[in-house]
Amino acid sequence: MDKPFNVNRLRTHFSLIKLIAWTCIFLGLILFFSLHYPHSSPSNRLKYLEDSDWKYQILNSGRPKSRNGFRVLVTGAAGFVGMHVSTALRQRGDGVVGLDNFNGYYEKSLKRAREDLLKSKDVFIVEGDINDGVLLTKLFKLVKFTHVVHLAAQAGVRYAMKNPGSYVHSNIGGFVSLLEVCKLMNPQPAIVWASSSSVYGLNKKVPFSEIDRTDNPSSLYAATKKAGEAIAHTYNHIHGLSITGLRFFTVYGPWGRPDMAYFFFTRDMLKGKQISVFEGLNGFTVSRDFTYIDDIVKGCLGALDTATKSTGSGGVKKGPAQLRVYNLGNTSPVPVSKLVSILEKLLKVKANKVVSPMPANGDVLFTHANISLARREFGYKPTTDLQSGLKKFVAWYLDYYKPSGKKSSV
Repeated sequence: MDKPFNVNRLRTHFSLIKLIAWTCIFLGLILFFSLHYPHSSPSNRLKYLEDSDWKYQILNSGRPKSRNGFRVLVTGAAGFVGMHVSTALRQRGDGVVGLDNFNGYYEKSLKRAREDLLKSKDVFIVEGDINDGVLLTKLFKLVKFTHVVHLAAQAGVRYAMKNPGSYVHSNIGGFVSLLEVCKLMNPQPAIVWASSSSVYGLNKKVPFSEIDRTDNPSSLYAATKKAGEAIAHTYNHIHGLSITGLRFFTVYGPWGRPDMAYFFFTRDMLKGKQISVFEGLNGFTVSRDFTYIDDIVKGCLGALDTATKSTGSGGVKKGPAQLRVYNLGNTSPVPVSKLVSILEKLLKVKANKVVSPMPANGDVLFTHANISLARREFGYKPTTDLQSGLKKFVAWYLDYYKPSGKKSSV
């Protein structure tokens, strides 16, 4: 009768050792890369902190327009999802202050165009790094943020093979820096942050559910997001921070990221360039659970609106705090080959495509979200199919990159 107990105790002991080992590895990486990736320069930071106009813009942007509106800090606000979430929050009356470092992972002009759009919506973006604790503390002193939507991250699975340090710096070090500041606030903000469907890694059970194992990442990007979920658990357990992680599934739409397949397929097809469509072993079709940006935004706001207050004060936990993880997907995986066919019809061009084996770059063959938990707990229900979503994206793309060189604001 004691054998099952001993086996379970052994498994628990092994899991604890495994967790400690991973924690040590990631903390070591944070320390190493923090020495190689500088924070915001002191001169720029001091200029910011002493600039009265800068303070006014932050205060004005962070002031809710509705009586019961939130005061939200959105990191990665000049990013694809960040811009759309910031716009939706401001339009419904919340106070919104953005933070973004405008890095050069892809064309900065697109990020600046998103910044201009947000400026027209009365949302101010502070240019700075989430690893800059002094800057973050100053922002929290100026605006008593009730919530944080943490979307800043080094994105992309394949780029991790070229620049692994940027992922540790942003996705782990940056997250820890933000949580360190949040834990000391009184009151502490509730936090909603972007994890990723990539955490499911080599999982073969479909659809992917929040209760599935996520300890077999297929890329460094996935590993950093998995580490983020473990870090979130730690700060929730020790410091009482209310934290909700959202596992996004292949987000697409207007103002999207140029490194995503639907985006660079569109660009290359219009230029008559060859595009590569990958397949797995034995001709296995690569499929993705493409999720339109408006559906993702609704999910983000649903998670934000149902987030309970953090329970700590000054870094000290006063009671149990909410800790959640949700899938945000479309639940309808589509083969990448069909994505190309839809783009051919919308762009009225024939793709010059070559089918080749998927390279060993960390990508997975398929993704498929089980969204029953998000549907049950805050009514998440995606409504945009790939055909409709791509039609909106193509309309935006053709307008934004029109030959006249004039950039659209839609």
